[in-house]
Amino acid sequence: MTYLIQGFTLGLAYVAPIGVQNLFVINTSITQSRRRALLTALIVMFFDITLAIGCYFGIGAIMSLSKWIELIILGIGSAVVIYMGIGLVRSKGEMDTSSNVNIPILKVIGTACVVTWFNPQAIIDGSMLLGAFKASIPADQGLKFLAGVCTASASWWIGLSTIVSLFKAKISNRLLRIINIVCGTVIIFYGLKLAYSFVLLLKASF
Repeated sequence: MTYLIQGFTLGLAYVAPIGVQNLFVINTSITQSRRRALLTALIVMFFDITLAIGCYFGIGAIMSLSKWIELIILGIGSAVVIYMGIGLVRSKGEMDTSSNVNIPILKVIGTACVVTWFNPQAIIDGSMLLGAFKASIPADQGLKFLAGVCTASASWWIGLSTIVSLFKAKISNRLLRIINIVCGTVIIFYGLKLAYSFVLLLKASF
């Protein structure tokens, strides 16, 4: 039970800080129906949990095998994240919960996959954090710890989507526009940070 709780608390600390995933779920919960917001949260939760499992069992080791693999992930990841941020900043920011604003489910899945698995910082941080804990706990308690991390992820994404959806009626078009600009700016910052890391790694490789 101790390692389950430990995994849960660590999982919350890992997933809660505002990042690309959180901004994606928040924006979807504000602009779309509660059902679609919850579905989006479940999709993001799936990719987040699979990433946590991958990091726990050492996906970071794959990136460390080759500088070219790391370069490709950094390059594609930074470009995609910057593109998403620019799109959010340029959006009109109008409240519309009709079915017409529901983006295709395949696009939701694709975007959720990108903001999770194409986020090099999440992969690196997750690998270092969860990998370190894997090395520090008894082998027979590892699954309990991982179950706690996964439970924390599920609780966070479902809770975040539900809370934002419940209070979105109090959000005006002007406020939504401001949120879009702030969120988009933060996402662009993440993308530029990744691009900077890409340039540094590229210079170091030659």
